Amino acid sequence: MTEYEISETLDVKGQNCPMPVVKTKQNIDQLTADSVLEVLATDPGSMSDIAGWAETTDGVELVDQREGDDVYKHYVRKTE
Repeated sequence: MTEYEISETLDVKGQNCPMPVVKTKQNIDQLTADSVLEVLATDPGSMSDIAGWAETTDGVELVDQREGDDVYKHYVRKTE
């Protein structure tokens, strides 16, 4: 597992597709390079949605995803 320090947390609990991805993009755009955004979501679809978005988006890297009790955690690094 990659070591990372969370720079900011985004809470999108209760919001469904596509809002977790839209809000993640808006927030990551505000961060500086090498920052890690923690995204907290309740939408199970966010696991594949955020992974797919990160895979096809330049300048971001999905460093980790965790599935907890009703909360899905995503860790996205801004790479440039």
